[in-house]
Amino acid sequence: MKALLSFGDINELISFGIRIIEPLIALLIVSLSFISLRESRREEQALIVLENKKDGISYPVLYWENSIGRSRSSDIRINDPTVSRDHAVLLRRSEGWFVTDTGSKAGVFVNGNKTEGRCPVAVGDVITCGATSLILRRTADVEGKHTPVKERKYIPSPLILSFVTLYMSLLAVQAAINMENMTAVYPAVLFIALMWVFYTVSRAVFKRPNFELEALALLLSGTGIMMAAAHNEKQAYIQLAAVLLGIIIYYFMIWFIEIPDRVMKWHIAISVFALMLLASSIVFGSVQNGAKNWIVLGPLSVQPSEFAKIAYIFVGASTLDVLQTKKSLTEFIAVSAISVGLLIFMSDFGTAVIFFVTFLIIAFMRSGDVKTVALAITAAVLGALMMLNIKPYIADRFSAWGHVWEFADDKGYQQVNSLVYSASGGVFGVGLSKGCLQYLFASENDLVFGLMCEEIGCAMALLTAVVIGGFMLYARGVTTRSRSAFYSIAACSAAGLLVFQAALNIFGVVDILPLTGVTLPFVSYGGSSMAACWGLLAFIKAADERTYSFRQAKIKKRKRKVTYHDDYVEI
Repeated sequence: MKALLSFGDINELISFGIRIIEPLIALLIVSLSFISLRESRREEQALIVLENKKDGISYPVLYWENSIGRSRSSDIRINDPTVSRDHAVLLRRSEGWFVTDTGSKAGVFVNGNKTEGRCPVAVGDVITCGATSLILRRTADVEGKHTPVKERKYIPSPLILSFVTLYMSLLAVQAAINMENMTAVYPAVLFIALMWVFYTVSRAVFKRPNFELEALALLLSGTGIMMAAAHNEKQAYIQLAAVLLGIIIYYFMIWFIEIPDRVMKWHIAISVFALMLLASSIVFGSVQNGAKNWIVLGPLSVQPSEFAKIAYIFVGASTLDVLQTKKSLTEFIAVSAISVGLLIFMSDFGTAVIFFVTFLIIAFMRSGDVKTVALAITAAVLGALMMLNIKPYIADRFSAWGHVWEFADDKGYQQVNSLVYSASGGVFGVGLSKGCLQYLFASENDLVFGLMCEEIGCAMALLTAVVIGGFMLYARGVTTRSRSAFYSIAACSAAGLLVFQAALNIFGVVDILPLTGVTLPFVSYGGSSMAACWGLLAFIKAADERTYSFRQAKIKKRKRKVTYHDDYVEI
Protein backbone atom coordinates (compact mmCIF):
# COMPACT_ATOMS: atom_id res chain seq x y z
CA MET A 1 0.00 0.00 0.00
CA LYS A 2 1.37 3.39 -1.00
CA ALA A 3 1.88 6.01 1.67
CA LEU A 4 -0.75 8.71 1.68
CA LEU A 5 1.94 11.38 1.96
CA SER A 6 5.46 11.30 0.64
CA PHE A 7 8.48 12.51 2.63
CA GLY A 8 8.53 15.65 0.51
CA ASP A 9 4.85 16.34 1.25
CA ILE A 10 5.44 15.97 4.97
CA ASN A 11 8.35 18.42 4.80
CA GLU A 12 6.20 20.88 2.87
CA LEU A 13 3.45 20.66 5.51
CA ILE A 14 5.98 21.23 8.30
CA SER A 15 7.48 24.18 6.42
CA PHE A 16 4.04 25.69 5.85
CA GLY A 17 3.11 25.26 9.50
CA ILE A 18 6.33 26.98 10.54
CA ARG A 19 5.63 29.89 8.17
CA ILE A 20 2.26 30.41 9.89
CA ILE A 21 3.75 30.32 13.40
CA GLU A 22 6.73 32.61 12.68
CA PRO A 23 4.85 35.92 12.22
CA LEU A 24 2.71 35.14 15.27
CA ILE A 25 5.81 34.71 17.43
CA ALA A 26 7.36 37.83 15.88
CA LEU A 27 4.18 39.77 16.65
CA LEU A 28 4.37 38.58 20.26
CA ILE A 29 8.01 39.72 20.49
CA VAL A 30 7.16 43.15 19.08
CA SER A 31 4.11 43.57 21.32
CA LEU A 32 5.92 42.57 24.52
CA SER A 33 8.89 44.82 23.69
CA PHE A 34 6.88 47.97 22.99
CA ILE A 35 4.54 47.38 25.94
CA SER A 36 7.54 47.07 28.25
CA LEU A 37 9.13 50.21 26.76
CA ARG A 38 5.93 52.19 27.27
CA GLU A 39 5.10 50.99 30.80
CA SER A 40 8.60 51.40 32.22
CA ARG A 41 9.05 55.08 31.37
CA ARG A 42 9.32 57.63 34.18
CA GLU A 43 6.37 59.94 34.63
CA GLU A 44 6.97 63.51 33.53
CA GLN A 45 7.18 65.28 36.88
CA ALA A 46 8.91 68.39 38.12
CA LEU A 47 12.55 67.82 39.10
CA ILE A 48 12.84 71.17 40.86
CA VAL A 49 10.87 74.45 40.83
CA LEU A 50 11.76 78.06 40.02
CA GLU A 51 9.74 80.54 42.09
CA ASN A 52 9.30 84.16 40.97
CA LYS A 53 10.57 86.26 43.88
CA LYS A 54 8.19 89.13 43.08
CA ASP A 55 4.80 87.49 42.59
CA GLY A 56 5.41 83.96 43.91
CA ILE A 57 4.50 82.23 40.63
CA SER A 58 6.11 78.80 40.41
CA TYR A 59 7.64 77.38 37.23
CA PRO A 60 8.08 73.59 37.33
CA VAL A 61 11.39 72.42 35.87
CA LEU A 62 10.53 69.23 33.97
CA TYR A 63 13.66 68.54 31.97
CA TRP A 64 17.38 68.12 32.39
CA GLU A 65 17.95 71.12 30.09
CA ASN A 66 15.49 74.02 30.18
CA SER A 67 15.44 77.23 28.15
CA ILE A 68 14.53 80.42 30.01
CA GLY A 69 13.28 83.39 28.02
CA ARG A 70 10.44 85.46 26.64
CA SER A 71 9.97 83.29 23.55
CA ARG A 72 6.84 81.13 23.20
CA SER A 73 9.09 78.12 22.66
CA SER A 74 10.92 78.59 25.99
CA ASP A 75 10.49 75.83 28.56
CA ILE A 76 10.27 78.49 31.26
CA ARG A 77 8.57 81.48 29.65
CA ILE A 78 8.86 84.82 31.47
CA ASN A 79 6.60 87.67 30.35
CA ASP A 80 9.08 90.44 31.03
CA PRO A 81 10.33 92.89 28.34
CA THR A 82 13.75 93.03 30.03
CA VAL A 83 14.20 89.29 29.44
CA SER A 84 15.60 88.23 26.06
CA ARG A 85 13.72 85.76 23.85
CA ASP A 86 16.41 83.14 24.49
CA HIS A 87 17.93 84.40 27.70
CA ALA A 88 19.48 81.45 29.55
CA VAL A 89 19.55 77.68 29.98
CA LEU A 90 19.11 75.88 33.29
CA LEU A 91 20.65 72.45 33.04
CA ARG A 92 21.50 69.50 35.20
CA ARG A 93 24.63 67.40 35.13
CA SER A 94 25.95 64.69 37.45
CA GLU A 95 27.66 67.42 39.52
CA GLY A 96 24.40 69.32 40.10
CA TRP A 97 22.45 72.19 38.49
CA PHE A 98 23.97 74.97 36.35
CA VAL A 99 22.72 78.10 34.61
CA THR A 100 24.23 79.48 31.40
CA ASP A 101 23.74 82.86 29.75
CA THR A 102 23.00 82.24 26.04
CA GLY A 103 23.79 85.67 24.71
CA SER A 104 21.15 87.73 26.53
CA LYS A 105 21.25 91.53 26.54
CA ALA A 106 20.76 91.99 30.28
CA GLY A 107 22.94 89.09 31.39
CA VAL A 108 22.34 86.43 34.05
CA PHE A 109 23.11 86.90 37.76
CA VAL A 110 23.28 84.31 40.55
CA ASN A 111 22.88 85.80 44.04
CA GLY A 112 23.76 89.19 42.55
CA ASN A 113 26.94 88.08 40.79
CA LYS A 114 27.09 88.11 36.99
CA THR A 115 27.72 84.70 35.50
CA GLU A 116 30.34 83.70 32.95
CA GLY A 117 29.93 80.37 31.23
CA ARG A 118 28.22 77.67 33.24
CA CYS A 119 27.53 78.78 36.80
CA PRO A 120 26.57 76.21 39.50
CA VAL A 121 23.33 76.86 41.39
CA ALA A 122 21.97 75.26 44.55
CA VAL A 123 18.65 75.16 46.37
CA GLY A 124 17.83 78.65 47.66
CA ASP A 125 19.99 80.48 45.10
CA VAL A 126 18.46 83.42 43.23
CA ILE A 127 18.80 83.50 39.44
CA THR A 128 18.17 86.95 37.97
CA CYS A 129 17.26 87.39 34.30
CA GLY A 130 16.61 91.02 33.41
CA ALA A 131 14.28 92.41 36.08
CA THR A 132 12.98 88.97 37.07
CA SER A 133 14.48 87.02 39.97
CA LEU A 134 13.81 83.29 40.31
CA ILE A 135 14.49 81.24 43.46
CA LEU A 136 15.55 77.61 43.05
CA ARG A 137 13.27 75.46 45.21
CA ARG A 138 12.87 71.75 45.90
CA THR A 139 9.65 70.38 44.47
CA ALA A 140 8.56 69.05 47.84
CA ASP A 141 9.09 72.46 49.49
CA VAL A 142 6.65 74.06 47.04
CA GLU A 143 4.10 71.25 46.84
CA GLY A 144 4.32 70.54 50.56
CA LYS A 145 4.68 66.80 50.09
CA HIS A 146 6.61 64.17 48.23
CA THR A 147 5.03 62.96 45.02
CA PRO A 148 5.04 59.16 44.95
CA VAL A 149 7.16 57.71 42.20
CA LYS A 150 5.34 55.34 39.90
CA GLU A 151 6.82 51.87 40.01
CA ARG A 152 8.32 50.94 36.65
CA LYS A 153 7.03 47.73 35.16
CA TYR A 154 9.28 45.56 33.08
CA ILE A 155 8.49 42.52 31.01
CA PRO A 156 11.46 40.24 31.74
CA SER A 157 13.99 40.50 28.91
CA PRO A 158 14.89 36.78 29.10
CA LEU A 159 11.25 36.02 28.26
CA ILE A 160 11.39 38.23 25.16
CA LEU A 161 14.75 36.77 24.14
CA SER A 162 13.38 33.26 24.57
CA PHE A 163 10.75 34.05 21.96
CA VAL A 164 13.44 35.53 19.67
CA THR A 165 15.38 32.27 20.12
CA LEU A 166 12.28 30.26 19.20
CA TYR A 167 11.70 32.47 16.16
CA MET A 168 15.29 32.03 14.96
CA SER A 169 15.10 28.28 15.53
CA LEU A 170 11.98 28.03 13.39
CA LEU A 171 13.63 30.03 10.61
CA ALA A 172 16.63 27.69 10.77
CA VAL A 173 14.44 24.56 10.62
CA GLN A 174 12.47 25.99 7.71
CA ALA A 175 15.67 26.82 5.78
CA ALA A 176 17.13 23.35 6.47
CA ILE A 177 13.95 21.61 5.27
CA ASN A 178 13.61 23.72 2.14
CA MET A 179 17.29 23.51 1.21
CA GLU A 180 17.68 19.91 2.39
CA ASN A 181 20.92 21.03 3.98
CA MET A 182 21.63 21.25 7.71
CA THR A 183 24.40 23.81 7.23
CA ALA A 184 21.70 26.51 7.10
CA VAL A 185 21.21 25.91 10.84
CA TYR A 186 24.75 26.93 11.82
CA PRO A 187 24.38 30.73 11.32
CA ALA A 188 21.23 30.64 13.46
CA VAL A 189 23.01 28.76 16.25
CA LEU A 190 25.89 31.25 16.25
CA PHE A 191 23.47 34.19 16.18
CA ILE A 192 21.47 32.82 19.12
CA ALA A 193 24.69 32.37 21.10
CA LEU A 194 25.78 35.94 20.25
CA MET A 195 22.37 37.24 21.27
CA TRP A 196 22.50 35.70 24.74
CA VAL A 197 26.10 36.80 25.30
CA PHE A 198 25.04 40.31 24.31
CA TYR A 199 22.23 40.26 26.87
CA THR A 200 24.40 38.76 29.60
CA VAL A 201 27.08 41.45 29.17
CA SER A 202 24.46 44.22 29.13
CA ARG A 203 22.85 42.93 32.29
CA ALA A 204 25.81 41.66 34.32
CA VAL A 205 28.52 44.15 33.33
CA PHE A 206 26.63 47.35 32.46
CA LYS A 207 23.67 46.71 34.82
CA ARG A 208 21.12 47.87 32.25
CA PRO A 209 17.63 46.92 33.40
CA ASN A 210 15.99 46.85 29.97
CA PHE A 211 16.80 45.11 26.70
CA GLU A 212 13.68 45.73 24.59
CA LEU A 213 15.24 47.89 21.86
CA GLU A 214 18.08 45.43 21.43
CA ALA A 215 15.62 42.53 21.20
CA LEU A 216 13.75 44.26 18.37
CA ALA A 217 16.98 44.98 16.50
CA LEU A 218 18.06 41.36 17.01
CA LEU A 219 14.73 40.18 15.61
CA LEU A 220 15.31 42.15 12.40
CA SER A 221 19.02 41.31 12.17
CA GLY A 222 18.32 37.60 12.69
CA THR A 223 15.72 37.66 9.93
CA GLY A 224 18.24 39.23 7.55
CA ILE A 225 20.92 36.67 8.47
CA MET A 226 18.61 33.70 7.85
CA MET A 227 17.45 35.12 4.53
CA ALA A 228 21.11 35.39 3.54
CA ALA A 229 21.78 31.85 4.79
CA ALA A 230 18.99 30.50 2.58
CA HIS A 231 20.66 31.89 -0.56
CA ASN A 232 24.35 32.25 0.15
CA GLU A 233 25.85 30.78 3.31
CA LYS A 234 28.96 32.95 3.03
CA GLN A 235 26.83 36.09 3.08
CA ALA A 236 25.15 34.87 6.27
CA TYR A 237 28.49 34.70 8.07
CA ILE A 238 29.45 38.14 6.75
CA GLN A 239 26.20 39.52 8.15
CA LEU A 240 26.84 37.74 11.44
CA ALA A 241 30.28 39.36 11.66
CA ALA A 242 28.68 42.72 10.82
CA VAL A 243 26.20 42.30 13.69
CA LEU A 244 29.10 41.61 16.06
CA LEU A 245 30.91 44.72 14.79
CA GLY A 246 27.68 46.70 15.12
CA ILE A 247 27.25 45.60 18.75
CA ILE A 248 30.83 46.70 19.51
CA ILE A 249 30.11 50.11 17.91
CA TYR A 250 26.85 50.22 19.88
CA TYR A 251 28.66 49.67 23.19
CA PHE A 252 31.36 52.22 22.36
CA MET A 253 28.88 54.89 21.35
CA ILE A 254 26.72 54.50 24.45
CA TRP A 255 29.88 54.91 26.54
CA PHE A 256 31.09 57.89 24.51
CA ILE A 257 27.82 59.83 24.60
CA GLU A 258 27.18 59.15 28.28
CA ILE A 259 28.59 62.61 29.02
CA PRO A 260 27.15 65.20 26.58
CA ASP A 261 29.87 67.70 27.44
CA ARG A 262 32.49 65.20 26.26
CA VAL A 263 30.71 64.98 22.92
CA MET A 264 30.73 68.77 22.64
CA LYS A 265 34.52 68.83 23.14
CA TRP A 266 34.91 66.48 20.17
CA HIS A 267 32.28 68.24 18.10
CA ILE A 268 34.63 69.87 15.59
CA ALA A 269 36.75 66.74 15.22
CA ILE A 270 33.64 64.64 14.51
CA SER A 271 32.48 67.19 11.91
CA VAL A 272 35.80 66.91 10.10
CA PHE A 273 35.68 63.11 10.40
CA ALA A 274 32.21 63.01 8.79
CA LEU A 275 33.44 64.99 5.79
CA MET A 276 36.61 62.90 5.55
CA LEU A 277 34.53 59.71 5.41
CA LEU A 278 32.55 61.05 2.47
CA ALA A 279 35.62 62.47 0.74
CA SER A 280 37.42 59.13 1.07
CA SER A 281 34.89 57.57 -1.29
CA ILE A 282 35.70 60.17 -3.94
CA VAL A 283 39.45 59.67 -3.57
CA PHE A 284 39.70 55.92 -3.03
CA GLY A 285 36.26 54.65 -4.00
CA SER A 286 35.17 52.55 -6.94
CA VAL A 287 31.94 52.82 -8.92
CA GLN A 288 29.33 50.16 -8.14
CA ASN A 289 25.78 50.30 -9.47
CA GLY A 290 26.36 53.81 -10.82
CA ALA A 291 27.59 55.37 -7.56
CA LYS A 292 31.17 55.92 -6.40
CA ASN A 293 30.50 55.05 -2.78
CA TRP A 294 32.47 51.86 -2.13
CA ILE A 295 36.08 51.36 -1.05
CA VAL A 296 37.40 47.90 -1.89
CA LEU A 297 40.01 46.48 0.51
CA GLY A 298 41.03 43.09 -0.85
CA PRO A 299 38.14 40.69 -0.26
CA LEU A 300 36.22 43.33 1.73
CA SER A 301 34.29 46.36 0.57
CA VAL A 302 33.30 49.26 2.83
CA GLN A 303 30.71 51.98 2.30
CA PRO A 304 31.97 55.04 4.25
CA SER A 305 28.72 56.97 3.74
CA GLU A 306 26.94 54.50 6.08
CA PHE A 307 29.25 55.45 8.96
CA ALA A 308 29.08 59.11 7.95
CA LYS A 309 25.38 58.99 8.91
CA ILE A 310 26.40 58.37 12.52
CA ALA A 311 28.98 61.17 12.50
CA TYR A 312 26.48 63.54 10.86
CA ILE A 313 24.00 63.12 13.72
CA PHE A 314 26.80 63.96 16.15
CA VAL A 315 27.29 67.18 14.17
CA GLY A 316 23.62 68.15 14.29
CA ALA A 317 22.84 67.32 17.93
CA SER A 318 24.01 69.59 20.73
CA THR A 319 23.39 70.44 24.34
CA LEU A 320 20.81 73.19 24.78
CA ASP A 321 23.24 75.90 25.89
CA VAL A 322 25.34 75.27 22.76
CA LEU A 323 22.25 74.85 20.61
CA GLN A 324 21.09 78.43 21.14
CA THR A 325 24.26 79.96 19.71
CA LYS A 326 24.40 81.15 16.09
CA LYS A 327 27.90 79.71 15.66
CA SER A 328 26.64 76.17 16.28
CA LEU A 329 23.86 76.56 13.71
CA THR A 330 26.22 77.97 11.10
CA GLU A 331 28.62 75.05 11.50
CA PHE A 332 25.79 72.55 11.15
CA ILE A 333 24.43 74.15 7.96
CA ALA A 334 27.92 74.27 6.43
CA VAL A 335 28.67 70.61 7.16
CA SER A 336 25.22 69.62 5.86
CA ALA A 337 25.68 71.47 2.57
CA ILE A 338 29.15 70.00 1.99
CA SER A 339 27.96 66.47 2.88
CA VAL A 340 25.02 66.52 0.47
CA GLY A 341 27.24 68.06 -2.21
CA LEU A 342 29.82 65.28 -1.85
CA LEU A 343 27.12 62.60 -2.05
CA ILE A 344 25.66 64.14 -5.20
CA PHE A 345 29.15 64.28 -6.70
CA MET A 346 29.43 60.53 -6.00
CA SER A 347 26.03 60.02 -7.69
CA ASP A 348 24.76 58.48 -4.44
CA PHE A 349 21.41 60.25 -4.65
CA GLY A 350 19.58 57.92 -2.27
CA THR A 351 21.98 58.66 0.58
CA ALA A 352 21.97 62.37 -0.33
CA VAL A 353 18.19 62.46 0.12
CA ILE A 354 18.51 60.61 3.45
CA PHE A 355 21.05 63.19 4.66
CA PHE A 356 18.77 66.03 3.58
CA VAL A 357 15.70 64.63 5.38
CA THR A 358 17.83 64.08 8.48
CA PHE A 359 18.94 67.70 8.16
CA LEU A 360 15.27 68.79 8.11
CA ILE A 361 14.50 66.79 11.26
CA ILE A 362 17.48 68.24 13.12
CA ALA A 363 16.82 71.77 11.84
CA PHE A 364 13.22 71.64 13.06
CA MET A 365 14.18 70.26 16.46
CA ARG A 366 16.91 72.87 16.86
CA SER A 367 14.74 75.85 15.90
CA GLY A 368 11.14 74.66 16.28
CA ASP A 369 10.44 76.89 13.30
CA VAL A 370 8.43 75.58 10.35
CA LYS A 371 9.62 78.54 8.28
CA THR A 372 13.23 77.33 8.58
CA VAL A 373 12.26 73.90 7.28
CA ALA A 374 10.18 75.39 4.45
CA LEU A 375 13.11 77.59 3.41
CA ALA A 376 15.45 74.58 3.39
CA ILE A 377 13.02 72.56 1.24
CA THR A 378 12.64 75.46 -1.19
CA ALA A 379 16.41 75.78 -1.52
CA ALA A 380 16.71 72.02 -2.08
CA VAL A 381 14.06 72.03 -4.82
CA LEU A 382 15.80 74.89 -6.62
CA GLY A 383 19.12 73.07 -6.27
CA ALA A 384 17.61 69.87 -7.66
CA LEU A 385 16.21 71.74 -10.68
CA MET A 386 19.60 73.29 -11.36
CA MET A 387 21.24 69.87 -11.08
CA LEU A 388 18.80 68.39 -13.61
CA ASN A 389 19.64 71.18 -16.06
CA ILE A 390 23.39 70.66 -15.59
CA LYS A 391 23.21 66.84 -15.60
CA PRO A 392 20.06 65.79 -17.49
CA TYR A 393 21.09 62.11 -17.42
CA ILE A 394 20.13 62.05 -13.71
CA ALA A 395 16.45 62.39 -14.61
CA ASP A 396 16.81 59.49 -17.01
CA ARG A 397 17.67 57.21 -14.09
CA PHE A 398 14.20 57.80 -12.64
CA SER A 399 12.24 57.99 -15.90
CA ALA A 400 10.44 54.69 -15.23
CA TRP A 401 9.12 55.85 -11.87
CA GLY A 402 5.34 55.58 -11.57
CA HIS A 403 4.86 53.48 -14.71
CA VAL A 404 7.33 50.62 -14.50
CA TRP A 405 5.00 48.27 -16.38
CA GLU A 406 5.66 50.28 -19.51
CA PHE A 407 9.37 49.47 -19.12
CA ALA A 408 8.97 45.86 -17.96
CA ASP A 409 11.81 44.64 -20.19
CA ASP A 410 14.12 47.57 -19.55
CA LYS A 411 14.31 50.18 -16.78
CA GLY A 412 11.36 48.75 -14.85
CA TYR A 413 12.48 45.13 -15.02
CA GLN A 414 13.54 44.88 -11.36
CA GLN A 415 10.44 46.52 -9.92
CA VAL A 416 7.99 44.66 -12.17
CA ASN A 417 9.44 41.31 -11.16
CA SER A 418 9.59 42.38 -7.54
CA LEU A 419 5.90 43.32 -7.60
CA VAL A 420 4.90 40.04 -9.24
CA TYR A 421 6.92 37.81 -6.91
CA SER A 422 5.99 39.81 -3.80
CA ALA A 423 2.32 39.23 -4.52
CA SER A 424 2.92 35.53 -5.19
CA GLY A 425 4.24 35.06 -1.64
CA GLY A 426 0.87 35.80 -0.06
CA VAL A 427 0.48 36.21 3.69
CA PHE A 428 2.92 33.49 4.78
CA GLY A 429 5.33 33.24 1.84
CA VAL A 430 6.54 30.35 -0.29
CA GLY A 431 9.39 29.46 2.07
CA LEU A 432 13.03 30.43 2.56
CA SER A 433 15.19 29.69 -0.51
CA LYS A 434 12.13 28.86 -2.66
CA GLY A 435 11.49 32.30 -4.09
CA CYS A 436 12.20 33.36 -7.67
CA LEU A 437 13.19 36.93 -6.81
CA GLN A 438 16.51 35.64 -5.41
CA TYR A 439 17.79 35.25 -8.98
CA LEU A 440 17.27 38.96 -9.69
CA PHE A 441 20.19 41.39 -9.30
CA ALA A 442 20.33 43.15 -5.88
CA SER A 443 17.51 41.00 -4.48
CA GLU A 444 19.34 40.65 -1.16
CA ASN A 445 19.74 44.41 -0.57
CA ASP A 446 17.86 46.91 -2.77
CA LEU A 447 14.88 44.56 -3.33
CA VAL A 448 14.99 42.73 -0.02
CA PHE A 449 11.49 43.84 0.99
CA GLY A 450 10.09 42.14 -2.08
CA LEU A 451 12.15 39.03 -1.29
CA MET A 452 10.75 39.03 2.25
CA CYS A 453 7.18 39.25 0.95
CA GLU A 454 7.79 36.34 -1.40
CA GLU A 455 9.68 33.96 0.88
CA ILE A 456 8.55 34.65 4.47
CA GLY A 457 5.28 36.39 3.66
CA CYS A 458 3.72 39.83 3.61
CA ALA A 459 2.77 39.50 7.30
CA MET A 460 6.40 39.32 8.39
CA ALA A 461 7.49 41.98 5.88
CA LEU A 462 4.87 44.43 7.16
CA LEU A 463 5.77 43.64 10.76
CA THR A 464 9.37 44.57 9.92
CA ALA A 465 8.15 47.97 8.72
CA VAL A 466 6.10 48.36 11.92
CA VAL A 467 9.17 47.71 14.10
CA ILE A 468 11.26 50.32 12.28
CA GLY A 469 8.39 52.81 12.45
CA GLY A 470 8.03 52.02 16.15
CA PHE A 471 11.60 53.21 16.73
CA MET A 472 10.47 56.70 15.73
CA LEU A 473 7.41 56.65 17.99
CA TYR A 474 9.50 55.43 20.90
CA ALA A 475 12.24 58.03 20.29
CA ARG A 476 9.60 60.75 20.26
CA GLY A 477 8.14 59.42 23.49
CA VAL A 478 11.38 59.47 25.49
CA THR A 479 12.71 62.84 24.33
CA THR A 480 11.02 64.83 27.10
CA ARG A 481 12.65 62.58 29.68
CA SER A 482 16.12 62.65 28.14
CA ARG A 483 19.07 64.03 30.08
CA SER A 484 20.02 66.52 27.37
CA ALA A 485 18.78 68.14 24.18
CA PHE A 486 21.65 66.26 22.58
CA TYR A 487 19.93 62.93 23.33
CA SER A 488 16.53 64.19 22.19
CA ILE A 489 17.77 65.48 18.85
CA ALA A 490 20.09 62.53 18.25
CA ALA A 491 17.41 59.94 19.05
CA CYS A 492 14.71 61.50 16.88
CA SER A 493 17.05 62.16 13.96
CA ALA A 494 18.52 58.63 14.11
CA ALA A 495 15.06 57.07 14.27
CA GLY A 496 13.80 59.39 11.52
CA LEU A 497 16.78 58.43 9.36
CA LEU A 498 16.03 54.72 9.80
CA VAL A 499 12.32 55.22 9.05
CA PHE A 500 12.95 57.32 5.95
CA GLN A 501 15.60 54.91 4.66
CA ALA A 502 13.18 52.02 5.16
CA ALA A 503 10.48 53.99 3.33
CA LEU A 504 12.79 54.58 0.37
CA ASN A 505 13.56 50.85 0.19
CA ILE A 506 9.97 49.64 0.64
CA PHE A 507 8.22 52.22 -1.52
CA GLY A 508 10.94 51.95 -4.15
CA VAL A 509 10.24 48.23 -4.51
CA VAL A 510 6.49 48.82 -5.02
CA ASP A 511 7.06 51.85 -7.34
CA ILE A 512 5.51 54.45 -5.03
CA LEU A 513 8.93 56.16 -4.92
CA PRO A 514 11.88 55.90 -7.34
CA LEU A 515 14.18 52.95 -6.75
CA THR A 516 17.19 54.65 -5.14
CA GLY A 517 19.30 51.63 -4.15
CA VAL A 518 19.27 52.13 -0.37
CA THR A 519 19.17 49.25 2.10
CA LEU A 520 16.38 48.14 4.43
CA PRO A 521 17.78 48.79 7.94
CA PHE A 522 18.94 45.68 9.84
CA VAL A 523 17.67 43.33 7.11
CA SER A 524 19.40 44.01 3.79
CA TYR A 525 22.68 42.32 3.02
CA GLY A 526 25.61 44.67 3.59
CA GLY A 527 28.10 44.75 6.44
CA SER A 528 28.54 48.53 6.48
CA SER A 529 24.77 49.08 6.60
CA MET A 530 24.24 46.52 9.36
CA ALA A 531 27.02 47.88 11.59
CA ALA A 532 25.88 51.49 11.02
CA CYS A 533 22.28 50.63 11.93
CA TRP A 534 23.43 49.37 15.33
CA GLY A 535 25.38 52.60 15.75
CA LEU A 536 22.23 54.61 15.03
CA LEU A 537 20.30 52.49 17.51
CA ALA A 538 22.72 53.63 20.22
CA PHE A 539 21.38 57.20 19.89
CA ILE A 540 17.84 55.96 20.58
CA LYS A 541 19.00 53.82 23.50
CA ALA A 542 20.96 56.69 25.07
CA ALA A 543 17.85 58.91 25.14
CA ASP A 544 16.28 56.55 27.69
CA GLU A 545 17.20 57.63 31.24
CA ARG A 546 17.45 53.99 32.33
CA THR A 547 20.44 53.38 30.07
CA TYR A 548 22.74 55.18 32.50
CA SER A 549 20.81 54.44 35.69
CA PHE A 550 23.57 52.24 37.11
CA ARG A 551 26.16 54.96 36.50
CA GLN A 552 23.92 57.59 38.10
CA ALA A 553 23.35 55.31 41.11
CA LYS A 554 27.11 55.09 41.69
CA ILE A 555 27.44 58.89 41.49
CA LYS A 556 24.64 59.37 44.00
CA LYS A 557 26.39 57.16 46.53
CA ARG A 558 29.36 59.53 46.49
CA LYS A 559 27.31 62.66 47.15
CA ARG A 560 25.14 64.15 49.84
CA LYS A 561 21.71 64.24 48.32
CA VAL A 562 17.99 64.41 48.81
CA THR A 563 15.96 62.16 46.50
CA TYR A 564 12.86 63.45 44.73
CA HIS A 565 11.24 61.69 41.78
CA ASP A 566 14.24 59.43 41.25
CA ASP A 567 16.48 62.51 41.11
CA TYR A 568 18.58 64.61 43.44
CA VAL A 569 19.66 68.20 44.04
CA GLU A 570 22.80 69.42 45.76
CA ILE A 571 22.42 70.77 49.27
